[in-house]
Amino acid sequence: MNITKIIKQAFNSRLKEIDLYASQAGEIQHRVMTRLVTQAANTEWGKKYDYKSIRNYEDFKSRIPVQTYEEIKPYVERLRAGEQNLLWPSEIRWFAKSSGTTNDKSKFLPVSKEALQDIHYRGGKDAAALYFRINPDSRFFSGKGLILGGSHSPNLNSNHSLVAIYLPSSYKM
Repeated sequence: MNITKIIKQAFNSRLKEIDLYASQAGEIQHRVMTRLVTQAANTEWGKKYDYKSIRNYEDFKSRIPVQTYEEIKPYVERLRAGEQNLLWPSEIRWFAKSSGTTNDKSKFLPVSKEALQDIHYRGGKDAAALYFRINPDSRFFSGKGLILGGSHSPNLNSNHSLVAIYLPSSYKM
């Protein structure tokens, strides 16, 4: 059995989970929101907005105001300086650096280990699983390939964090 067939079989259980999104989206979103709010309840942010009493989306929506990055930036700066348990309970050492936005300044986005697993890595696996569903005869892992990723470097402003710099696809070296 070739590697592509083995990997495609491994994706089958995840595809069943992905299929549930079509029929159970509301329930899945509620479970995810409840899990995230529960996990963050004892952070400084969670205490500020009384996450422990949030039971549903309406509670969340009425309690937490829509905010800009500039309003959250003081928390991010404290995280970059090494302070913890502000926005999320696990250690934050990684930050994704934007390449400039509406105010033309880069923004540092906190990245937890859970975010790497639950969002970044799972998103890549899900994309591959869906690709194989659409292209069942693909030999994706059977030949040569090229993967481009962002670079990372120590943050020169802090000994407590690392920054991953993502360059836009039009960037030329």
